[in-house]
Amino acid sequence: MEHLWPILMLLGLMAGIFSGYPVAFVLAGIGILFAFLNGIPIIFLSLGVGRIFSGVLANWLLVAIPLFVFMGLMLERSGIAERLLRSLASVFRGMPGAYAFAVAIIGVVMAASTGIIGASVVLMGMMALPAMKENRYDMRLASGLIASSGTLGILIPPSIMLIILGDQLRLSVGDLFMGAIVPGLLLGVLYVAYLLAVAILQPQRMPPATKADPLPFSRALWQLTRDLLAPMILIFSVLGTIVAGIATPTESAAIGAAGAMVLALASGNLRMKALRESLYDTTSTTAMIVFVMIGASIFSVVFRRLGGDAMLADLFLDEGSSPMGVMLTIMALIFLLGFFLEWVEITLVVVPIVAPILGHLDFGMPTEHVLIWFAIALAVNLQTSFLTPPFGYALFYLRGIAPDLPISTIYRGVIPFVVLQLMALALVLVFPSLALDLPLSLR
Repeated sequence: MEHLWPILMLLGLMAGIFSGYPVAFVLAGIGILFAFLNGIPIIFLSLGVGRIFSGVLANWLLVAIPLFVFMGLMLERSGIAERLLRSLASVFRGMPGAYAFAVAIIGVVMAASTGIIGASVVLMGMMALPAMKENRYDMRLASGLIASSGTLGILIPPSIMLIILGDQLRLSVGDLFMGAIVPGLLLGVLYVAYLLAVAILQPQRMPPATKADPLPFSRALWQLTRDLLAPMILIFSVLGTIVAGIATPTESAAIGAAGAMVLALASGNLRMKALRESLYDTTSTTAMIVFVMIGASIFSVVFRRLGGDAMLADLFLDEGSSPMGVMLTIMALIFLLGFFLEWVEITLVVVPIVAPILGHLDFGMPTEHVLIWFAIALAVNLQTSFLTPPFGYALFYLRGIAPDLPISTIYRGVIPFVVLQLMALALVLVFPSLALDLPLSLR
């Protein structure tokens, strides 16, 4: 069989991942094992070592990852989200779905401020879920909204995934940040539209927030404006410096990290314990990502040596296959992989293999534009990987803070939001301008 060894490598990778062994070691181990099984000279693996050093360890762009992680963790501990929830609940008081609309809006704001998925889901779950339960919300709707809103940070910049995609695809991270803004806001609008439909057609599923602070509307609106000011200044400081060409993504990440510490200090939450916990979580998150990148480098160099890229090219580039058909097939494959793999593995293993295939297809636009479009569509697609069972991480984060909530309720609750994410993906694929107009207009 012509492509036996690449197929066996992929099967071995899946078996290793399902075994529960750390993914970084599975990737590197499978690569080295198949190199020896095929008699590949040991000197060949030095190519992988070179890629690790130049592409990971000495890559200045990747310094932005720990800085953005630290920025997000400090903001989570600053109390901004909690104040926003109270302010929004007061503004929407008396309306069906007050807490639901508040969670959706906070999801967008915190996504543009943090990008830390697990922390966002846990934080919003701890703040909003008890209030929703007290106000007799449908727990399927409440759990699905919290889990899905907490995952917006993987798409809305500053997103760690977009930084890694920019590195893997050799694209400007600033272009990807700008390209993700419209699809990210579109997804937030779809969430709010869904909540409006439920509020009108099934108001009993999310009753008015009678327990919210009974502030006059004008005072509640002023309080909301005040609470939004700090995160908005931070967001514009980070993204604005990139767009204006004042700072690189790495430098803007440093601005964001410093700004988050200032906000935590101003709110009285910059204590040594919080700082120590943020530094520890930043180190562990960054180490996980870097080790997966190292393992993926070893796996991919051996996979290509065994003809894996040619196998996939033959699979996707059959005679008569249209460029859009290939794009849809790749997106369907990534959606299915999202049921079993985390976004880090999909980004670092699948993207370097399929990107050259897309680069050879004629979509009627330059290759760079195709790759930006693909990267943004991929980011929208990978949102679903946090929500789809059996390994949807957002579901388990939420379950961890609400052990009395049946997992079946959470699973059923996320279904409408997965459908909304697929609708957003379809719109991005049908209308590439959603991802391309903003970055191209700012050049």
